Amino acid sequence: MKTHVRALVVGGGAVGTGIAYHLARAGWDTMLLERDELTSGSTWHAAGLLPLFNMSYATSHIHAYSVEFYKGLEAETGLNPGFSVVGNLRMAQTDDRMDEYALYAATAETVGIPHEWLTPAQIKERYPLVRTEDLKGAILHPTDGYINPADVTMAMAKGARQHGAVIERRWQVDGYEWTGSDWRVSVTKMAEKGGNLVPTEETAIITAEHVVTATGNHAPRTAKLLGIKHPAVVVEHQYIVTEPDPALVEWRKAGNPQHPVLRDADAKWYVREERGGWILGPYEQKAPARFPYGVPDSFRADLFPLDLERIEEEYMSFIHRIPSSETCGLKDDFNGPICYTPDGNPLVGPAPGLRNMWLAEGFSFGITAAGGTGHYLAQMMTEGEAEIDMASLDPKRFGDWVTTEYAMRKNEEAYDHVYVLHHPDEERPAARPLKTAPCYDRMKDRGAQFGCVNGWERPNYFKPGAEADFDLTSRSFRRGKWWQHAVEEATALRETAGLIDATAFTKHMLRGPGAAAFLDWFTTNKLPKVGRINLTYALTEVGTTRTEYTIVRLAEDTFYLVSAGAWQAYDSDFIAKAVNDKVAEFGPMYLSDVTGQTGVFALAGPNSRAILSEVVRDAEPETVLSNKRFPWLSQRRIELLMCPVNAIRVAYTGELGWELHHPMEMQNYLFDRLMEAGEAHGLRLVGARAQNWLRQEKSYRAFGTELGRDATPLEAGLDRFVDLSKEFHGKAAMEKTGIRSKCVTLLVDGPDDADPWGREALYTADGTRIGRLTSGGYSVAFGKSIGMGYVRPDLAAPGTRLKVRMQRALWDAEVTEDSPYDPANARIRADG
Repeated sequence: MKTHVRALVVGGGAVGTGIAYHLARAGWDTMLLERDELTSGSTWHAAGLLPLFNMSYATSHIHAYSVEFYKGLEAETGLNPGFSVVGNLRMAQTDDRMDEYALYAATAETVGIPHEWLTPAQIKERYPLVRTEDLKGAILHPTDGYINPADVTMAMAKGARQHGAVIERRWQVDGYEWTGSDWRVSVTKMAEKGGNLVPTEETAIITAEHVVTATGNHAPRTAKLLGIKHPAVVVEHQYIVTEPDPALVEWRKAGNPQHPVLRDADAKWYVREERGGWILGPYEQKAPARFPYGVPDSFRADLFPLDLERIEEEYMSFIHRIPSSETCGLKDDFNGPICYTPDGNPLVGPAPGLRNMWLAEGFSFGITAAGGTGHYLAQMMTEGEAEIDMASLDPKRFGDWVTTEYAMRKNEEAYDHVYVLHHPDEERPAARPLKTAPCYDRMKDRGAQFGCVNGWERPNYFKPGAEADFDLTSRSFRRGKWWQHAVEEATALRETAGLIDATAFTKHMLRGPGAAAFLDWFTTNKLPKVGRINLTYALTEVGTTRTEYTIVRLAEDTFYLVSAGAWQAYDSDFIAKAVNDKVAEFGPMYLSDVTGQTGVFALAGPNSRAILSEVVRDAEPETVLSNKRFPWLSQRRIELLMCPVNAIRVAYTGELGWELHHPMEMQNYLFDRLMEAGEAHGLRLVGARAQNWLRQEKSYRAFGTELGRDATPLEAGLDRFVDLSKEFHGKAAMEKTGIRSKCVTLLVDGPDDADPWGREALYTADGTRIGRLTSGGYSVAFGKSIGMGYVRPDLAAPGTRLKVRMQRALWDAEVTEDSPYDPANARIRADG
């Protein structure tokens, strides 16, 4: 066995072999270790479906790559992966479900995934065994289908070997040690004894520059060995195989093609043909999480006891949809482990806190994702970044506050929700509330309907008189019941004043003699002077946007950094590693995460100065908030009655305003005083949804939507925050990339009952797809829909007429000037 490789992949399921294949194809010296036999984990009992559609842009790309990649494996390797390209028919029993499919289709269009719409009559004509009288319609994805999991894994394994990879079976990893330059991986030879795998006395040390873990059901054990936390935990999944269905057998004998994979999402199941019968895979409620602390040594390619009572409702609905199946007996059944994460998407990318350690864990659709994960993860490892933004799958989207109990409860919920309507405004209730700012109860009493950001409860909008119950009836694919509340909040902030809880912001302090030189190298903009702030960006190795920071310079060598609340662990890991790398070059510096110590209120609107004036205490209270003493884009320590506040004159909404950063323990005191002072000035509590609309009126880019690892700051139109006269990390790569697309703001003449969500494809008038939206919503200033997104550079000029796909129709849209609301910033600079 080799003892030194450039890349070591741990795990021999579909995902691991897909990664090994792509790393070897990229030219890296690669070895794969499997503790048992290839496919012996969840791969062996997977149903092999290849669903293309996904609400996630990154996951849709991964699935689309896999489907095309699998089609070429036989020509390359000589092994047939067992791909049946039969298509995938998603049926809908409700109008709401059809709206969901329209949003799926919008995302699919941006990726280039083909689809077609069918009426109930067309479904019946094509597939007469299917009952259709209670359906609204369906969407067909003709290019996918199902595949044999073992065969495709073996084909990828052979392809990996052909590209030079080594695959070793029956070796278990027992330890990882980082030497400062590579990993020392302790492994033990495993042998079969009495039906169990047991360790032998044969051991070895493998030195690897990079390690990728794709350990499937064993992910909790892997995390423990690495000393990290992540929420990949398995949940039970059942499916059954029927005896042959005589009606189906006759259908095929007559020369008819296979049925597509049939999905009745409202009934919570999929079904496909299998040797004249059917495979039924239900996603029932209350499937339990298993093995949260690790798979027992005695559990190999084993299954759990079947629980048919748990899937009785789904089984009966299957008989209703395909009546001929009622006479079919059960031929086989499976109840096996399938790994989940709280949001249902896998963990793909660098491990938190570690160097050259990569995770590929938590795949609930591992067969579909295996090829694409290998492709894009190999790009990240060998080229510095993938061609698509993989941040939404980054393992660090879940912080180290995630516990085993949290992972179990949320993963069970994710399983429950596979076929629950995925409203883009949904908020799932399991394990909530967990992380709450001190003012949570006060806002709850005022009707706050909360969203969850990095575990923090954050008001989405306020519904006076309502309990904070996640407001399930307000969800919609169009304008939900919350929409009018958000309109009123946005209007109030534009006309009087609004108070927003922004406590979830990620906040770091960086101080020390080397801090200024480091930040000057680390970020794109000029550093602010003491008492001032700036907006700036840290770049990836390939020059795209890695993180957005607001930098507040508190002293010559002391900086307060604010970044997106959803990305706390992601940002903290990134800057901590960079500081550690550069401390010898730039000098001593000390980084601390103060997110949990510092609360934030954003107070904005024409009356915000008047409200603050009532509570500010200063030797010259009449001028402390004036432009002369407290100009736009500056910072001051002020006292608001008994609460010391680090006030920053900036507003994400584009109105006169301040962010009030305060001691967390004083938050309720400050909240009460601001609400009291604001009563006479029309102060209204404002949630995240209204804020999102308002920032789009100002063309303020948001990290995770407009800003990400697939576009440079120059492509995002942020030239004014990039100082090309200095050298900074990623500059040369950014300049080499050039301008492939441009970020624009569009006003949309859309339907009367819907706004874009930021997942829609953009077209020219002649029907050519030229870009996609990354954000969407409603503009109270212009009385119509608004969106932001990326288009070809030649179509980015204000006044360009485009089309946007919403609810299966094309609607007129026009590119506006940047910051269509108050482009001169007169309101945000207003003096008092």
